[in-house]
Amino acid sequence: LVLELNQVVIPTYGTVPDQQNLHIPEWVDFDDKTDSLFFKDGQRRIDFVLVYEDESKKMTHKRSDRKKQKRKRQVYESNLINSGLHLEATRSVLDEKLIFVKVHAPWEVLCTYAEVMHIKLPLQHNDLKTRDSAFNCFSKLFRVDENIIKPEQEFFTAPFQKEYLSNFYIQDKDTFFNPATRSRIVHFILSRVAYATKNNVKKFGINKLLDTGIYKAAFPLHDSSFRHPSTDPKCPSERYLLYREWAHPKNIFKLQPLDFIRKYYGEKIGIYFAWLGFYTNMLTVAAVVGVGCFLYGCLTKDNCTWSQEVCDPNIGGNIIMCPQCDKVCTYWNLTITCESSKKLCIFDSYGTLVFAVFMGIWVTFFLEFWKRRQAELEYEWDTVEFLEQEEQVRPEYEARCTHVVMNEITQEEEHVPYTACGKCVRMTFCTSAIFFWILLIIASVVGIIVYRLSVFLVFSAKLQQHINGTEAIRKYVTPQTATSVTASLISFVVIMVLNIIYEKVAILITDFELPRTQTDYENSLTTKMFLFQFVNYYSSCFYIAFFKGKFVGYPGSPVYWLGKYRNEECDPGGCLLELTTQLAIIVGGKAIWNNIQEVLLPLVKNLIGRCSAAARSEKVVPRWEHDYHLQPVGKLGLFYEYLEMVIQFGFVTLFVASFPLAPLLALMNNMLEIRLDAWKLTTQFRRMLPQKAQDIGAWQPILQGIALLAVVTNAMIIAFTSDMIPRLVYYWSFSVPPYGSHSSYTMKGYINSTLSVFKISDFKDASKPLSPLSGNHMTCRQVYRDLRYPPGHEHQYEHNIYYWHVMAAKLAFIIVMEHVIYFVKFVISYAIPDVSQKTKSKIKREKYLTQKLLHENDLKGVKKTMGKIADKIIKGADSTFQPKD
Repeated sequence: LVLELNQVVIPTYGTVPDQQNLHIPEWVDFDDKTDSLFFKDGQRRIDFVLVYEDESKKMTHKRSDRKKQKRKRQVYESNLINSGLHLEATRSVLDEKLIFVKVHAPWEVLCTYAEVMHIKLPLQHNDLKTRDSAFNCFSKLFRVDENIIKPEQEFFTAPFQKEYLSNFYIQDKDTFFNPATRSRIVHFILSRVAYATKNNVKKFGINKLLDTGIYKAAFPLHDSSFRHPSTDPKCPSERYLLYREWAHPKNIFKLQPLDFIRKYYGEKIGIYFAWLGFYTNMLTVAAVVGVGCFLYGCLTKDNCTWSQEVCDPNIGGNIIMCPQCDKVCTYWNLTITCESSKKLCIFDSYGTLVFAVFMGIWVTFFLEFWKRRQAELEYEWDTVEFLEQEEQVRPEYEARCTHVVMNEITQEEEHVPYTACGKCVRMTFCTSAIFFWILLIIASVVGIIVYRLSVFLVFSAKLQQHINGTEAIRKYVTPQTATSVTASLISFVVIMVLNIIYEKVAILITDFELPRTQTDYENSLTTKMFLFQFVNYYSSCFYIAFFKGKFVGYPGSPVYWLGKYRNEECDPGGCLLELTTQLAIIVGGKAIWNNIQEVLLPLVKNLIGRCSAAARSEKVVPRWEHDYHLQPVGKLGLFYEYLEMVIQFGFVTLFVASFPLAPLLALMNNMLEIRLDAWKLTTQFRRMLPQKAQDIGAWQPILQGIALLAVVTNAMIIAFTSDMIPRLVYYWSFSVPPYGSHSSYTMKGYINSTLSVFKISDFKDASKPLSPLSGNHMTCRQVYRDLRYPPGHEHQYEHNIYYWHVMAAKLAFIIVMEHVIYFVKFVISYAIPDVSQKTKSKIKREKYLTQKLLHENDLKGVKKTMGKIADKIIKGADSTFQPKD
């Protein structure tokens, strides 16, 4: 929507109208009221602040460039005044080059644009009765004291219309529009006021002026210091209350004051913290069950028969394993893996199977209950019909609308930025760019795999020779462990570097797409960034879980990767422990890195800024100058916070079968994350522009997609990565006749039965180890349980019947587990409605009141007016036909 404002616009970049036709802001000096939020008259509230550097004092640009910038700024400010805004300019106290322009929107302007933007405002108090449940009574123990932060009054609301002004609940014109709404309206105007034209195309919007450096900053004001309440009696000191009752670490176990957050920062910030708090609360249940499964594994590890056989010198000590690489690797004893097999028993237990099924159901409950909570917030925060009514076209889109097309619905001409052919070209280019970068990430993963294959050869040949220490150190620092840990660390560094690069690329691609609204822009960017992050973060985990050790052949006929590198093999117990290590390093490293980036960087920048302003302690500084020296909020706002949490959600759900402690780590991280994000917003950053948001946007379908994929990945991890299915098949089928020799079901003999035998003389020259096997050993065992017939058998080195039983059991397990969980998910989704009955009643009541107050009052007015006209007509008729005396 391009507003037709009465504007004076520069026709070209080289001309300017007479200065006498331009309106300029009022110039005033600072009155030493450091906490004041008003113009110097003490009546008009500051709704927005613009900051620029005095062009006459700039030394970095040519004089002609400075003149052009000054002309554009002057015309822009004149057009703001023409549109009804009040401007007041004040020179900086600390830096005389800086000028602060304070913006105030009077009542008439607020009313006009509230109607244009379809902002919903209160009609009357909510008269529906609410019942306190037992849960609400319990949760009061964790809520903020209502005497400190008073609960927000509930109102029925309707889109504002000036002609029905008398029907709205207006007690005081100064407080009818709260500060967040006032800032939204002013920013709407700032984004659409023109400052120049070029080639008959208008140049407008504060964003363009910020990008070109004409203005240095534009932001709404914090209402007080976070350290102490405001000295101004007109100021409610909401920022101070938010810091004290929300952002301070002492509140880590308290519930968030969501309504108060929404009131101060707007719905977009409020919905993020509502979602993060809800997700964290739900993680509590998952963390408790996960810890229970972990403890079960710890308690039962000593009863793990197959691990006991590995560590037994009479069993594992007599088993010689084949080399894991060509030539340089040597034969080794199975007991070397004793410690890792004990650890593996903790994670590869039946408790893990139960936890994987539980998490498949938990994630469904989480998403369904969040939909209900989100519906409640949509109603309470007046965003139910936001997308259809309120959201405006992005200024960047409007500025490019040079093509005329016919609207199929209205049959009227409308302006669009590109033709159908142009749109097709843009989409093709953007899609190609996205696939190119995803392939680049896959190439980096391939590079990590090549590193693992090549470095494993070096570690196998030289690691044991260079380790000086006890036997215990040799047990822990094995070639497999060294390769896995170093590869995980390198993978983490590569992930972080590619993140930085791709962020900029994704923004450039989305800007080129030119989405119509801000929601479209954010959804498009969200999809691109998540596709990248999905491949970037999860590819190494998918490789370890589903590819490593699966296609290795056997010692006499190994499979080579890229024709040169022999494929990696897993430990005798599988790759599950390595997957757990990879997850722990990435999740832990990511959490530490993000906290450093989010907290320390803005803190250090602000400290440097304070140190550079040495005169600050000697002078009284106004509120707008305090806020200017805080860190600016990025254009994408909370995008990276959402991305961080959704990636974490993926780690918690997709690979939870290998790491039951993931929900506990996520819970501890999120409890800290809520307070760190709150601390960052209230103390280190300028006040974010209050924005409307109906929901969490494109993140909702992404979460649903992850939830569906998690069922498949966890089923496949249990089937193909863990050793659970082969153990069950052995226990129930191959430990007893006809395949086994034991009289009862047992796990004894499992290791000896599942490690295939290979005859040393059958090694090919290309892979035969340089160091011969000492002693009289004629055979060695394959590292991975490939289940093949022994040498001398008529089908030697081919898969035996045990292998096919195991494969059939694995496939059956995946199908059964998937179908059972999907069926339960479907039942839960059907049984839990997205909108509660209470919320539906409130919505119906509000629509009824809107119709009654705004429309029926019109009918009454019309009837009243028509009645008066009818009375006059009757009286006129009576006087006309009355007989004369």
